[in-house]
Amino acid sequence: MDVQDILRKYSRKIGEEITEENVDYSKVSSEYVQFKNDLMPKLSSYEKWTKNIGFLKLRLSYKDDQRIRKYLEIAHLELEPSEVVGAALFSSLFLFFVSALLSLTFWFFNGGGIDDFPLFFLGLMGVVSMFIFYYFYSMPQRLAIQWKLKAGSQMVPAILYTVIYMKHTSNLERAITFVSQHVEPPLSLDFRKILWDVETGRFSTIKDSLDNYLEFWKESNMEFVESFHLIESSLYEPSEDRRIQILERALRVILDGVYEKMLKYTHSIKSPLTNIYMLGIVLPTLGLALLPLASTLLGGVIQFYHVFVFFNIIIPFFVFYLTSNVLLKRPGGYGESSLLEKNPYYYEYESKKPYLIAGLICFPLFFLGILPLIFGYTPIPDWLGIEQDFALTGFLSTFGDRAFDFRETTQGIVGPFGVIALLLSLLVPFSIALFFIISFSMKTKNLIKARNDTEELEKEFTSSLFTLGNRLGDGIPAEVAFVKVAESTKGQKTNEFFRIVHTNIQSMGMGLEHAIFDSRRGALVYFPSNLIATSMRILVESVKKGLKVAAESLMSISEYVRNIQKINERLKDLLADVVSDMKSNMTFLAPLLAGIVVGLASMITAILSRLKTITELGGEVITGLGNLANITQLFNIDTMIPPYFLQIFIGIYIIEIIFILSGALVVIDAGEDKLKRIHELSRNLMKGGFLYLIMTLIAIISLYLLSNIALRGVLT
Repeated sequence: MDVQDILRKYSRKIGEEITEENVDYSKVSSEYVQFKNDLMPKLSSYEKWTKNIGFLKLRLSYKDDQRIRKYLEIAHLELEPSEVVGAALFSSLFLFFVSALLSLTFWFFNGGGIDDFPLFFLGLMGVVSMFIFYYFYSMPQRLAIQWKLKAGSQMVPAILYTVIYMKHTSNLERAITFVSQHVEPPLSLDFRKILWDVETGRFSTIKDSLDNYLEFWKESNMEFVESFHLIESSLYEPSEDRRIQILERALRVILDGVYEKMLKYTHSIKSPLTNIYMLGIVLPTLGLALLPLASTLLGGVIQFYHVFVFFNIIIPFFVFYLTSNVLLKRPGGYGESSLLEKNPYYYEYESKKPYLIAGLICFPLFFLGILPLIFGYTPIPDWLGIEQDFALTGFLSTFGDRAFDFRETTQGIVGPFGVIALLLSLLVPFSIALFFIISFSMKTKNLIKARNDTEELEKEFTSSLFTLGNRLGDGIPAEVAFVKVAESTKGQKTNEFFRIVHTNIQSMGMGLEHAIFDSRRGALVYFPSNLIATSMRILVESVKKGLKVAAESLMSISEYVRNIQKINERLKDLLADVVSDMKSNMTFLAPLLAGIVVGLASMITAILSRLKTITELGGEVITGLGNLANITQLFNIDTMIPPYFLQIFIGIYIIEIIFILSGALVVIDAGEDKLKRIHELSRNLMKGGFLYLIMTLIAIISLYLLSNIALRGVLT
């Protein structure tokens, strides 16, 4: 039998025995799926939600189908485009149907008149329904961008791992495996996918699988692609020195690429952030000054809930949406940290106790703030047998005749218009801000101190790594080299790190890897840093290849650390103008303007209230003012939005703006850093919140007294 006959015979025989059911893909695929679900729980939740409500599958055009499918592939979502659009449409229609049902129910029980139908509510929910459709329809695109940003932040460490590993072992497959095990997610998932495609036979070699993966990054991160192509070319270089030079060149390409991208980003975000501040903060705040008079001129068309919806929902959402678009354009490359969970004080961050303590402190203040509402709009005063409002006597009579100043109209009780009620309303936003200040400070106090210690350690780590590499180059074992370095770095932060490693080896009997990485007593637990973890992981791996290899690796890392520190310092200098301007606007100018606006509202209310009182007592004409009846009819205080509600809504608006901009500035300055975000948020709330409280208090009292003096001069 010739070769072809043998191949045909056994191919037919094997083909009959092997079917799809006999091939077990469970080991690789289950590990991959489990890994994906463990690392990306948010994406898995979105997948489950979409699959559950995406039964309404719509047929899309080929262009839309391919576009959404591309985003789903980037974000590693196991969904179909038709499911995404079906879930978006169903969510939108369901919300609008429920809103219409609630509106009809309210209209029916409220009398069934034409004027009783809640048209504003239904219109608002219609807009929200359209947004819900857009939100779910565009979710794959946003998740794809977030995935790219998160993965992009790990590209420099990934190239570093690959370069350092291939310096002592020129094997691409082992280097990719090493990177997939030690780089942070989600890029580690992509590298495991590269290996997974080879294991399952989709590609015959690791190079083919890697090249296929790099096609994905050509449009957004070309420097990452170029670095890996240089690494691949080093495999074919016969000269060892030339091979090392190519590998080091690969690292330089990615570093230069990150710097150039961040340089362009810093220049491009200045104008959008300025526009966001002007359109989302300054103009709305100044527009608030017109609301008291506008509400009276329009005869009560503008109600307090209109102000709440516009200033506490629509504008904050507008600011959040615009800042999110700016942040999504931020190139990855540095600043993201995921070692927070390994900090010994992490239990404080996860604890719910700070919220309970803050709630117990702030609830009495919040209760005092809503006291006017309780007296004016609930039957509680009747149950307790006390007055609904209080007459002011003595010194307090300077602030009016009644404490809360509720007014009876044909449509029911309106108010409160009193200055005392307005002063009490300050406690509502103050208690809300204080709740977050106390809870966030308690959660981050010790963690941020440990973070600062770690940052000081990182600044000293370059020279310490160089010293450690020299000791290893002298032929001293790594375990002994740590002792030598600890002795030569007394008085520095690095001394404590090396001393902990030495203590774990000497007293606890640990090996080098456990002395550094042990989850309970390892030195890295007390200094949670990606930089230190990367350096020590490479040290542990390179020591296995010999002391000379380890020494060369540490020298390379030392140079890498120096370059990264230089780049970060340059980027912070470039971002300093944007960050400082936005921070001053957020914590100083916005609270200052808002406080003055509230003071103006109180002054307008006081003037109109006094004029109405004079009119009711028989005053008709006053020199310089004309006929009071015409003035009070034109500016009827009963139809005006009470300053009590304006102040609460403005205060909450300032808190929301501080939340949004604090998170945005942290991402711009340091990447996705949840610890720094919460810590900075508590500090900015303290600065901005307290300034708003003090400024508003001064403005209310001073402008109210000024209005009394002015009216007294006119009346006399």
